[in-house]
Amino acid sequence: MPLIALNKPFGTICQFSAHEKHPSLAEWVKTPGVYPAGRLDTDSEGLLLLTDDGALQARISEPRHKLVKRYWAQVDGAPDSAALERLAAGVDLGDFVTRECEVKRVESAEALWPRNPPIRYRAAIPTTWIELQITEGRNRQVRRMTAAVGYPTLRLVRVGIGALDIFSLGLEPGASMNLSPRAPWNGIV
Repeated sequence: MPLIALNKPFGTICQFSAHEKHPSLAEWVKTPGVYPAGRLDTDSEGLLLLTDDGALQARISEPRHKLVKRYWAQVDGAPDSAALERLAAGVDLGDFVTRECEVKRVESAEALWPRNPPIRYRAAIPTTWIELQITEGRNRQVRRMTAAVGYPTLRLVRVGIGALDIFSLGLEPGASMNLSPRAPWNGIV
């Protein structure tokens, strides 16, 4: 039962089959028979777990298990405390209301790698990094949440799943490593 951690690069589609516009997971992971436990949009980066164990996939990805996923979002503008409180309280996105979550400003995003291509820079409009810890993970949820409170996401990086953290794993974009699914750190099984 392999469990693989991948730092999914920006622009990679979250599937193994070839795609006409984007590289696929097959560019980065050579282990046959594994599939992503959850997804990251093509324009999102960061920690992605892959396994061949369906029960483990469900434990990682299904919202009913309430496994925390941590995201760093670089947003357009400088959200005030009221905007962060609205995010934390749950946001009505029209088709559903998000669960309460933890939200805080990220003091420094220097631990992140440069994105290729870089985010556009506008001297007159600041950007701010915030961290959201959610237990759902619906389609484009974090991007929709930040936009709903007036601060669209420019860059989105998943930095953690459960007790796993992209920084402590030391994975550069495109790098992967095998993990023990039974390790005491994982908080997954």
